[in-house]
Amino acid sequence: MSLAMPDPVSAVLSSALDGISLRQRVIADNIANVDTPGFRATSVDFESSLAAAIDSGEMPAEGIAPSTAPTQTPVGPNGNNVDLRKESLAAIQSQFQYQVMTRAVSDRSALIKTAAGAV
Repeated sequence: MSLAMPDPVSAVLSSALDGISLRQRVIADNIANVDTPGFRATSVDFESSLAAAIDSGEMPAEGIAPSTAPTQTPVGPNGNNVDLRKESLAAIQSQFQYQVMTRAVSDRSALIKTAAGAV
């Protein structure tokens, strides 16, 4: 997702939105496969890469790359390890995170317009 503003804050916001979007897709896939024998749930991590980029002060132009990994949830009798309660909670949490990030983008845009005198 491009915010069309090539600055570090925009890059951080864009990377966070991309990471949360990927997490939402992975959670949806996990939930969709709750009854699929042998399916292994996956999780997404982008926060550690994003924090490292912020700490170093060097945000890559293409943003950070979220990573996916199998979850450590115990495997059930059918070889599936999707925990529907855990995935449902993660879906709600990621929805709130996405709302906060989109609000940050909107507020930042409004602030830039105000600073530029374009209100």
